[in-house]
Amino acid sequence: MSTTELLVEPSRVSPVQRAVVGAFRSREFAIAAVLVLVVAAATFKSSSFVFSHDGWRDLLLSPSLLLLVAIGEMVVIVTRNVDLSVGSTLGLSAYLTGRLFTDHPGIPILLVFVIGLVFGALLGCINGLLVTVFQVPALVITLGTMYAFRGALVHWAGSKQIYASNLPDSFQNLGTEQILTIPVLTIVGLAVLVLVGYYLWNARGGRELYAIGSDPEAAGLYGLPVARRVFGAFVVCGALAGLAGVVQDARYSTATSSTGQGLELQAVAAVVIGGVAIFGGSGSVYGAAIGAFLLITINAALPILGIPEFWQNAVVGVLILGSICLDRFLAQRRTHRLIESRDDA
Repeated sequence: MSTTELLVEPSRVSPVQRAVVGAFRSREFAIAAVLVLVVAAATFKSSSFVFSHDGWRDLLLSPSLLLLVAIGEMVVIVTRNVDLSVGSTLGLSAYLTGRLFTDHPGIPILLVFVIGLVFGALLGCINGLLVTVFQVPALVITLGTMYAFRGALVHWAGSKQIYASNLPDSFQNLGTEQILTIPVLTIVGLAVLVLVGYYLWNARGGRELYAIGSDPEAAGLYGLPVARRVFGAFVVCGALAGLAGVVQDARYSTATSSTGQGLELQAVAAVVIGGVAIFGGSGSVYGAAIGAFLLITINAALPILGIPEFWQNAVVGVLILGSICLDRFLAQRRTHRLIESRDDA
């Protein structure tokens, strides 16, 4: 049955067929297709890009850090806000992780992950409170906390650095260990992705985040707890950035006062490229995850393809601009169709 027939005779379409057609027409499928093309092109140029132990591992492992941060950023952006402090939050959490192992030898690794998660959530609380209580745009608030958190990290760390010798071997091994050829840190990121995706899609609170992003004023008039949901979104974002700080140490076995610098822009870029509307209200966390994989993979693949550094940055810029323009076009088309349907009625 063709796509046209599916549209003309919806009563004959099974749920499975509708799901398949919907998947092929989704933004996530388009971004995933671009990711596959990039990987295929790089593999054709150099087979070791995928078909080697290190190549396959790095392909899955390298995006694990950005994946966690992008998931949290998506939860905030869908509410029509943004968090620019995630890079500084990650840096503070990464340095805290190193200090925990240095000052408390023998501390359980699981406890360190929990502390990093809670520490990031506390920093997210600061952002959430400032945004919801003082009703100041999140762009301004988180720009300020980005510098404040980074200043605190510079004061705390100074010229000191966390080295591999400061971290236990069992913790560093997490950066290379695999389960069925899939890196452990990637599995952690995918587990978080499934949990957050399930909440946004199935839980009432998740659906309310989309409603708030679509029209905050209407959501408030409808009785939705706008301030509480937005506050919660910032807490989740901070918590995942804190978790990413622990992952950063496990992956690279180092942390300095500049750790995480610039990551906030990569996170926003991954979310936008993944089809999440920068104006909130639409998109999926899975798209943001694919966007994170695409960004990291592009940075690794383009040098193999012999593309100069200038064009590497330009490609990312074109992807961001194209995603924003496409979002605006689709939004205007939906509005036009709604107006036509109302007039016909």
